[in-house]
Amino acid sequence: MKALCIASSMLIAATVVLAADAPMPPKVGDAAPDFSLPYATQDSIASDDLKLSAIEGKRNIILAFYPADWSGGCTREVCTMRDNFTQLGALDADVVAISGDYMFSHFEWAKFHHLPFRLASDHKHVVATQYASYNEPSGYNRRTVFVVDKMGKIAYEDMTYSTRDSVSFMKLQSALKTMAKH
Repeated sequence: MKALCIASSMLIAATVVLAADAPMPPKVGDAAPDFSLPYATQDSIASDDLKLSAIEGKRNIILAFYPADWSGGCTREVCTMRDNFTQLGALDADVVAISGDYMFSHFEWAKFHHLPFRLASDHKHVVATQYASYNEPSGYNRRTVFVVDKMGKIAYEDMTYSTRDSVSFMKLQSALKTMAKH
């Protein structure tokens, strides 16, 4: 029994240490961490990298982190963004979807689903880690969404974005509508 209590205490202590070491996501109002990543569209694999600071200021940018191309939940997520892309554009927003998949997979997936936005390849999960969207035990990104405003600041974050229903997407749209009024 004593050994079990000691083992439990050690496990709790290790969990606390891991939680303390976990990166904190940028919060609303913080400057968005800049990045430069290779990317693909439905038309091609880009010859240059996508640099966040180079596209800031033109529109609000939805950064949609997701686990993997070709999976069910991720397909629902990007197809929802695709199906509402015109509405998102009317709210002055652009979409950049980010996973650890290579550009070749992004290109084929974007082509297959007719995705009208960029899919960035963060194969080493450096950017996902900066945005606290990387799940190290699984080796995949967590499904999270950030909106970077025209000033380069985080204007919205959803660290538990879900594709099970339309609630998360509706919250995103609502935040963009509020931003469009200002």
